[in-house]
Amino acid sequence: MINSYSFGSINIDGKTYTHDVIISAGKVKAWWRATSHEVTINDVEPIMNENPRTVVFGTGASGVCEVFSETIKYLEKKGITVKVLRTAQAVEELNQRHAEAGVVGALHLTC
Repeated sequence: MINSYSFGSINIDGKTYTHDVIISAGKVKAWWRATSHEVTINDVEPIMNENPRTVVFGTGASGVCEVFSETIKYLEKKGITVKVLRTAQAVEELNQRHAEAGVVGALHLTC
């Protein structure tokens, strides 16, 4: 469960992270991308390792991080539902769906 989010910081189950994260089945991992404000097909490899049914992308406080359309199409062709939201809204979505199997969050914490 995500306890709080503010620009550059997220608290999950009582632990604070100050880097972008992937959240899946109660696990939190650092999420590093080739370019901080872009999500390419190569950047979703660690997400695919989680066998997602749904991926909820958080694009930052102001929505600056862009999930490329080819990345969305790539995931959808694999039968994965994709939601792209500003990070505060992505946090709400993930908290509402935290008990659902196969829901993965990929959150950019700044911009």
